[in-house]
Amino acid sequence: MYNSQRPNLDELPSTAQLLRSTVIALITAGVLLVTVVMPAEYALDPTGVGRLLGMTPMGELKATLAAEAAAEQAAAEPPPALAAAQPAPAAVPAPLAAETQPVPAAAPLAAAPAPQPQQPPVAGQQHEVNLTLKPNQATEIKLEMNKGAEARFHWTANGGLLNYDTHGDPYKAPKGFYHGYGKGKQTPEQQGVLVAAFDGKHGWYWRNRSNQTVKLTLRTEGDYITIEQVL
Repeated sequence: MYNSQRPNLDELPSTAQLLRSTVIALITAGVLLVTVVMPAEYALDPTGVGRLLGMTPMGELKATLAAEAAAEQAAAEPPPALAAAQPAPAAVPAPLAAETQPVPAAAPLAAAPAPQPQQPPVAGQQHEVNLTLKPNQATEIKLEMNKGAEARFHWTANGGLLNYDTHGDPYKAPKGFYHGYGKGKQTPEQQGVLVAAFDGKHGWYWRNRSNQTVKLTLRTEGDYITIEQVL
């Protein structure tokens, strides 16, 4: 024998009430998905609310850390050293040429044609690029080069320290491809000669892991086709 009483049918929610509650729950879940979950997990913020709530930077940081972890795993084997590349002293040497061509950081450093192997390089190209990296900010600059082409370079953090990864990608590189020329952490500057191992794009990835803003200066000179900021 049970002591509980059967509920009055009038006290039970109606079908319309249940449907309304279900719709409200679905709408609430959708709003949370778009404004919180997607920005925080995948850095996708179609409404802009995620950035206002501070969720989007979390997603961007997760994506950046995942990309760095994948690159470090792919580079498990020691990469070949840069040809004739040696760490430079703390003092910044004179520019590679008397005249340089400054390129704005907010746009591609040069108009890059559709990638085609064996394009004729422009003899004696030279550029100077100046960028500012905030704490944890990264950037990447690539030279489009034919196999065997050489480019002299010198980059400096102008008193700061940067992590760097010098690598190259051939035209139509397969997924997961990685060819490294050298990498380092907390490096003040570097100079040397970059020799292209294949037709494609070759260059540098830098990240500012300090808590100070760092000014990056890159000078290049050589027989490359284009120079472009890809990140």
